[in-house]
Amino acid sequence: MTFLAGPYGHPFHPILVTVPIGAWVASLVFDLGSLIASGDAAALATGSRWLIAIGVLGAAAAALVGFLDLFAIPTGTRAFRTALVHMSLNLTITIAYLVNFLLRVGQHGPVQAVLIIFSALSVAALGVSGYLGGKLAFHYGVRVANEETQAAGFDIATTAKD
Repeated sequence: MTFLAGPYGHPFHPILVTVPIGAWVASLVFDLGSLIASGDAAALATGSRWLIAIGVLGAAAAALVGFLDLFAIPTGTRAFRTALVHMSLNLTITIAYLVNFLLRVGQHGPVQAVLIIFSALSVAALGVSGYLGGKLAFHYGVRVANEETQAAGFDIATTAKD
């Protein structure tokens, strides 16, 4: 499992999520650009559609290793419940972007306002999910470091030897 999810202290999931986050935020920027661009609206709309597709594929890869991280969390804990909400939000967001992509097939010209609103709401939900992911890593320390390793970083005697 460590081979697939990344070594303890360096999980792959947080690295992989940068692909869908970056692609989906950039797609929203391209969407808005398609509204104000005078001659390249179709090119920006096409670029946005491809960025959405890249994000969906990146989210699938991030989800695979995210599931491995989820299985490492003891059930019945706050961390597990937070991880379930995080996972559910991410799956919903990914499905929303897949639908958004399919609605754009065959579209020409500037992106329709309803699709831009759909993307903006998805990015907002992504922010909430990202907050929960940060809570899992930084507050609960999921797959980041055990308590002994964390404590060693704050031990003055140990720090002086580093």
